[in-house]
Amino acid sequence: MMEIQFDKYFIVLQNITTRYYLLGGLVFLLFYVVLKNKIVHKKIQSQFPKNTDYLREIGYSTLTMLMFAFIPILFIYNPAVKPHTTLFQNITDYGWVYYFAAFPIMFVIHDTYFYWTHRVMHHKSLFNVMHLVHHKSTNPSPWAAYAFHPLEAIVEVGIFVVFLFTIPVHRSHILIFFLLSIIYNMYGHLGWELYPKGFSKNWFGKWINTSVNHNQHHKYFKGNYGLYFLFWDRIMGTIRPDYDEAFEEVKSR
Repeated sequence: MMEIQFDKYFIVLQNITTRYYLLGGLVFLLFYVVLKNKIVHKKIQSQFPKNTDYLREIGYSTLTMLMFAFIPILFIYNPAVKPHTTLFQNITDYGWVYYFAAFPIMFVIHDTYFYWTHRVMHHKSLFNVMHLVHHKSTNPSPWAAYAFHPLEAIVEVGIFVVFLFTIPVHRSHILIFFLLSIIYNMYGHLGWELYPKGFSKNWFGKWINTSVNHNQHHKYFKGNYGLYFLFWDRIMGTIRPDYDEAFEEVKSR
């Protein structure tokens, strides 16, 4: 029994690490090597991280993934727990309309979960213990996407558990969602802004998180706590007042 569980653990781990190393490697190669000299003037922060920063980010991200891989074993592959989850086997059980509608619901749930847990971890009694490791990347690279202290990693992977006990999810929901999530997470730590000029001020873009927005959070440590969206930052008044100006400055270069 234990041997089977470890077999499944390594399959899950392989899926998570392949996603991180492959995507991270491609993005890093494109922006930090191939196109570096052509787009250096458009970098949000003009300086580049040191090699030791990249190694630290990769090291902590690897530790995070080792921890992440245990969660499916504990909940999806555990016969004592799985029957009590909302995981369903056949897409036809809920229909294709719900299948596709579940994705935006998952992103809203995750963004809400992230915003509030993120704000809590910025409390002075928790920041140094849980969140400081991630904020050592004051000028982040895509490798920082999973660079968490183990305690923060536990909080971050908690969204997986939330999904399994709140809304009906198919296994493919989990796979596709976390693929899209790491892509957007890497964009948030990219160091370059990909959205067009004026995006932060238009009717749609004002609600969407950007690389400039999250880069400000890493640089100043305060404000801009969202992940995918800016709903909570705008509602709670935690978006930095200089965000729109900073976005336009970067896009005007």
